[in-house]
Amino acid sequence: MVTVVTGAAGFIGSRLIAGLNRAGTREILAVDNLENSEKFRNLVDCEFEDYLDKRDFLARLRAHEFEGAIDAVLHQGACSDTMQSDGRYMMENNYEYSKTLLEWCQVEEIPLLYASSAAVYGAGNVFREERRRESPLNIYGYSKFLFDQLVRSRLSGLSAQVAGFRYFNVYGPNEAHKGRMASVAFHATNQFLDTGKVKLFEGSGGYAAGEQLRDFVHVDDVVRLNLHFLERRELSGIYNCGTGRAQSFNDVARAVVNGVRASRGVPPASLGELVAQGAIEYIPFPAALHGKYQSYTQADLRQLRATGYSESFRGVEEGVAQYVKDLLEERNSK
Repeated sequence: MVTVVTGAAGFIGSRLIAGLNRAGTREILAVDNLENSEKFRNLVDCEFEDYLDKRDFLARLRAHEFEGAIDAVLHQGACSDTMQSDGRYMMENNYEYSKTLLEWCQVEEIPLLYASSAAVYGAGNVFREERRRESPLNIYGYSKFLFDQLVRSRLSGLSAQVAGFRYFNVYGPNEAHKGRMASVAFHATNQFLDTGKVKLFEGSGGYAAGEQLRDFVHVDDVVRLNLHFLERRELSGIYNCGTGRAQSFNDVARAVVNGVRASRGVPPASLGELVAQGAIEYIPFPAALHGKYQSYTQADLRQLRATGYSESFRGVEEGVAQYVKDLLEERNSK
């Protein structure tokens, strides 16, 4: 039997396969859409049994070709572009795809672990897994919200595990293909290496320049959480996946610049020093993001901790510093 990973060539999906490999699992069916062919690079170091295009996978699923052949589904496949305006595409790719997998997994009585998103909370300031806290700002957030509601409606009558993880701001290796949707840490590192400065937004939403706050979580901490639940199939529900600590974009920028400085044997500098030196610069807040931007996110981890999950999540200081090393190593290897 195989473990299916959808979105396998994507950011989190490819890191999940690597995590499964480290745990000794090679019986994996990788599913994705490689119309963006550059994503193949994320799979080069991964070991798996077979690859299928998403459309072929769904066709074979509906034709009952996988009955008794799949052990679990780790569903990471989705359009994560928060600026996507084609609602029909978003709902088909995110909601309908997920719904098909949910129904099939329940019939087959196999676990479904899936990617939700902190985007379901919108502009709220309480990030707890409760319906009254959820009000998405865009069609991406709505597609994730709607599937979460479907899962909630079925939790009391499940035939197998269903667990959704509301990812906060994930960063780390294998995200380059995401382009403008890649993390702040990714863009900040490349900006600094290319131009000698990191550009952040000026103040917005009542926050000072660069002081907008997000819960930044390293991708490998996300992988660890998924694999924990895969081993504990009695656990179902919807859970936040973040550090539980909001940190500013200034914190990320400082970690990036000081990470590069460390690689050059230069001592770290304070935020004020980096701004004075021109290493951090503030630019106007984009008009297109007004009313669609989360200025603050912080995962409430009480529901997750109540399941017995006690692993720590690394903060920006540690996680971004490691990521900068990874990006520098990648650059130097080219």
